[in-house]
Amino acid sequence: MARVKVYVPRETAAVSVGAHDVAIEIARQAKERGDHIELVRNGSWGATWLEPLVEVVVDDKRIAYGNIEPGDVASLFDSGFLAGGAHDRRLGPTSEIPYLIDQDRWTFWRCGLVEPLSLDDFLAHQGFKAFEKAVEIGPQAVIDAVKASGLRGRGGAGFPTGIKWQTVADTDADQKYIACNADEGDSGTFSDRMLMEGDPLGLIESLMIAGFAVGASRGYIYLRSEYPLTHRILTKAIALARGSGWLGENINGSGFDFDIELHLGAGSYVCGEETAMLESLEGKQGLVRYKPPLPAIEGLFGMPTAVNNVVTLGSVPNIVNLGGDKYASFGVNRSTGTLAFQLAGNIRRGGLVEKGFGLTLRELIEDWGGGTASGRPVRAVQVGGPLGAYIPADQLDTPLDYEAFIDIGAMIGHGGIVVFDDTANMAQQARFAMEFCAIESCGKCTPCRIGSTRGVEVIDRMVAGVDREDNYDLLVELCDTMEDASLCAMGGMTPLPVRSVLRYFAEDFAAGTDG
Repeated sequence: MARVKVYVPRETAAVSVGAHDVAIEIARQAKERGDHIELVRNGSWGATWLEPLVEVVVDDKRIAYGNIEPGDVASLFDSGFLAGGAHDRRLGPTSEIPYLIDQDRWTFWRCGLVEPLSLDDFLAHQGFKAFEKAVEIGPQAVIDAVKASGLRGRGGAGFPTGIKWQTVADTDADQKYIACNADEGDSGTFSDRMLMEGDPLGLIESLMIAGFAVGASRGYIYLRSEYPLTHRILTKAIALARGSGWLGENINGSGFDFDIELHLGAGSYVCGEETAMLESLEGKQGLVRYKPPLPAIEGLFGMPTAVNNVVTLGSVPNIVNLGGDKYASFGVNRSTGTLAFQLAGNIRRGGLVEKGFGLTLRELIEDWGGGTASGRPVRAVQVGGPLGAYIPADQLDTPLDYEAFIDIGAMIGHGGIVVFDDTANMAQQARFAMEFCAIESCGKCTPCRIGSTRGVEVIDRMVAGVDREDNYDLLVELCDTMEDASLCAMGGMTPLPVRSVLRYFAEDFAAGTDG
């Protein structure tokens, strides 16, 4: 008898709301009822608000059932869900869920679709085809395709990836490295984790292509310690690729040698900065390096190193497969391609939305996010993590474009979007920015180490009503110093959220900390 394929996500957000228990209960119910099923633990499609999202394959079509709890499983079987039966949790075909079909799935197209640790499934969905094409067209052609795509670093800085790769490729050295920055520490961000858990072999292929393009024989993935499930999945995926000949010497007869080492961080936020990450990879304390030299010239162990984040690398295989011009057809102006925007905070439908640049914050929050979870008006939106500006409601029609955000004193960063309704006290949020910097600073430079601590004190005095005007001037001067004199973006960008609160929500400094 043919087995019915049932998908239950093994992804951190889904697991956190009971996906493991749902999978166990589905297996138990099937056994008790004599139903023959094949239980597949896939990644997430990104519609976090529907997790656990259970799918069943009926006539080669996947039928989705959302927000499934263990207690729902018996009634699912009673309703004939293995045949796509009616149930109040039935969402219909996964391919017709509006939240998903209106996206531009370029980098995340395999997430949710495949079984992450199945080599056969990966190969059946274009796995390693881009690497094989890269070997066929040669390193420079790969770099040229990345240049033509306009791909910029998706970790926050937005530096052109093709230029970075060209620099590494053109620098003479006996050894070069690829360093994948998976230290995703910004609040409201989870795209790196979702890609690693849903398509780990795709990330491995991405590193292989990058290594081939720049002449690196070794890659490192620097993973944040707070992602234990990701760590287990990546560890298995690397072993799977190595054991099947897709990592190591003379990969698939290509003459190219490449291997990957997975390195677990130790909880330092500042190690998300590329040079601090390299220090940590070398076994040293994660302190920011002075630049120059740039890592592309003198990086890991003093050798030329291409440092890219997970989503940047994950965008490359389809650029190789489909062409840089195809990727560049998404987006606007100099912000070409797609970005995985992540909706979090006070939002009704949180999750990942991959779209081309150019849509507005309002479209994301209202069309995909469904507005605030509280039902109250949006007051502010923080974009780009804890160092991102707080954008007021009257600027929600700003297009998501690197330069458009710079023009309003903000940044897109890693694409994390955290929504606040009209009950939020923004003075508290300004204080949080300074306090976060004080806690997470590596301590190497005085403006960041001391400035953030003084910033908390100044804001506390303002909120308490002590010499508010004088302390306002002092806070502005402190922000100027941190911006101009900090060694890295940790101290240099902490003033961004503080200035935005001063500019748009100054009244909250007079409202007290409980206002």
